[in-house]
Amino acid sequence: MSETTHDGGVAVSAPPSPDEGLSAADLAAKYGLAVSGARPGLVEYVRQLVGRRHFILAFSQAKLTAQYSQAKLGQLWQVATPLLNAAVYFLIFGLILKADRGMDREVYIPFLVTGVFVFTFTQSSVMAGVRAISGNLGLVRALHFPRAALPISFSLQQLQQLLFSMIVLFVVAVGFGSYPRLSWLLIVPVLVLQFLFNTGLAMIMARMGAKTPDLAQLMPFVMRTWMYASGVMFSIPVMLEEHPEWIADILQWNPAAIYMDLMRFALIDGYGSENLPPHVWAVAGGWAVLVAVGGFVYFWKAEERYGRG
Repeated sequence: MSETTHDGGVAVSAPPSPDEGLSAADLAAKYGLAVSGARPGLVEYVRQLVGRRHFILAFSQAKLTAQYSQAKLGQLWQVATPLLNAAVYFLIFGLILKADRGMDREVYIPFLVTGVFVFTFTQSSVMAGVRAISGNLGLVRALHFPRAALPISFSLQQLQQLLFSMIVLFVVAVGFGSYPRLSWLLIVPVLVLQFLFNTGLAMIMARMGAKTPDLAQLMPFVMRTWMYASGVMFSIPVMLEEHPEWIADILQWNPAAIYMDLMRFALIDGYGSENLPPHVWAVAGGWAVLVAVGGFVYFWKAEERYGRG
């Protein structure tokens, strides 16, 4: 294009840009640009997580090692902490409040220790999940990786800690007359189901904690209430036998109680199937799948927002 100037000369103007009039979104699509940190599709997200599996395992092991690095007893606290909790609960609930009603001492002590160890697994996974994003903002902002790797890694850390504790749990069971038998093989599927449940719950709490850091201050009270409602220190049907049956049913069907009772059934000779709610394995599997899948999708939907702001 050209035009005549006031002095009679001819000025040549630049031709219009082929991108003129295009919006920012149109320009990005035209030149193949993508949003930095954009959320990938669900299948691609799973593929990325599988590709980071070595990081997830190494990160969980490093966190586990560092957890008690400043303590003189070191990793022994992984076992000592739940054992001390069990001793306190036995003193208060077993000896003073007589919460062992209906159970022999040989059954109640491994019953209590099993409940404390198994519930601590869920409790620690939830508490670690709350801080998975908000407590690792430097890592989240500095590196590009699927953020679900963090709550999964923390749940794996708690599983490894429980596996150390299981050695002591076996000693307690044998010491009170529950010797190894075929039912002990059920421990493996119970741990798998509980790990799936815990991981899904950790991802739910990680997303909520990323948006509301103060949630970490509230969760100890929530977890303590959940513990008392799950029969860690007492048998729910026996303790609530004078109350409406539906109350005991609701408490027995809650996932924490389900996984504790299954572990007790597997380990303790005197804790038979009559102590379990009907269809207990189906319920345990249902809780695991529902929370694991639901928690994963819930966490994935906010992938773009973690570490922003």
